[in-house]
Amino acid sequence: MTIRSLLFVPADRPDRFAKAAASGADALILDLEDSVAHERKAFGRDAAREWLHSGPDVICFVRINPLDSGYAHDDLTAVMAGGPAGLVLPKAEGAASVETLVAMVGSADVPPILPIATETPAAIFHLGSYGAVADRLAGLTWGAEDLPAAIGAASSREADGSYTPPYEMVRALTLFGAHAAGVQAIETVFPAMDAPDALGAYVARARRDGFTGMMAIHPKQIAQINAGFTPSAAEIAHASAVVALFDANPGVGALRLDGKMIDRPHLVQARHILSLAGA
Repeated sequence: MTIRSLLFVPADRPDRFAKAAASGADALILDLEDSVAHERKAFGRDAAREWLHSGPDVICFVRINPLDSGYAHDDLTAVMAGGPAGLVLPKAEGAASVETLVAMVGSADVPPILPIATETPAAIFHLGSYGAVADRLAGLTWGAEDLPAAIGAASSREADGSYTPPYEMVRALTLFGAHAAGVQAIETVFPAMDAPDALGAYVARARRDGFTGMMAIHPKQIAQINAGFTPSAAEIAHASAVVALFDANPGVGALRLDGKMIDRPHLVQARHILSLAGA
């Protein structure tokens, strides 16, 4: 299953769980890390476990705290009892971090892991390693907040909200790292909650570049994200025509469609679009 949208919800705010589940998000991320203060961690763990036990009608990941934070073991002890569909791993530093998390779970039933793969300087140099643990992954995503803080940068963004060159590079490396591993490439969050035009452009750019889904910070962002990562009727029709034309001409490398030349890369793209559409 391709996950188009993953909505963060603080694990210590169970009053928000039902609203988040009703947002239309393909998956929720019950967050035990940044959005939960130290004194609320235990409550958040209990709330997340109880929600998971209730059998919600939505895929639920849990973002645990970093492996070296002193919280991760307690996070896992609590939430694994609820049977989460996946675990989000912050501050991941390549395949070794995934293997450490698997060992910490200590069970054969480790759910798929979504590493946030760019939050430390060292992490950037391990983005090519995830292929070794691809069978453990739900995808690969990145973050644009922790890394600039870690290196003393003023910001990861220009005044217009676009990323500065170092973070454009990090985004691109995550994208290629995910595809090299054969897993979903998940775009990071868009921080503005009341800028639908800018969000739409951000989503369109992410899909154009090869991301397959995106994380969100507010339910009102979900409809635009889902729409942006769902092929349109026109895209599906064109992709179907490309596939049909190649099927009708086996062994031919290049063909003409609607006055334009198409070749094998177009066929690969067409099949990808049909896969996203479930066709």
